[in-house]
Amino acid sequence: MTERHELRFPKIKLRARERAGTVEVWDELRGMWLVLTPEERVRRHLIAYLVSACGAPARRIVQEYPVSLNGQPQRADVVVVDDAGRPLLLAECKAPEVELGQRAVVRRTVAQAVRYNSVLGARYVIVTNGLRHLCYEFADGAYRPMTAFPVL
Repeated sequence: MTERHELRFPKIKLRARERAGTVEVWDELRGMWLVLTPEERVRRHLIAYLVSACGAPARRIVQEYPVSLNGQPQRADVVVVDDAGRPLLLAECKAPEVELGQRAVVRRTVAQAVRYNSVLGARYVIVTNGLRHLCYEFADGAYRPMTAFPVL
């Protein structure tokens, strides 16, 4: 598989297979094969990084976390829960092609994560396209930019 973008995460090994002309990767957390979309590639790398560098226990990482906004079902890409099962970190993954350097795109993407977090109440919010990572800490009713990923 040729990668168009070199992600700004440590390299990881993905268990992959080709099926009917489509590349699939094994999701160890859910025990299933997933189509390797650009967004899924970012998610695989983010999860590996949360475990290896941020100290998130794999058993506390939930993908496609259900969020109900105004009665409409939505899903947060990745949520890390604390010991009591409460959301601690919410992450939204975008494909590398989604330019997080453009102000309008950043505003729209962060707004999506903040809407989800208005329901979940996680302390940390991350938006990443694998090339750029935007990390925020929610405290005292405000989101404050962080210079690095949080240690969990």
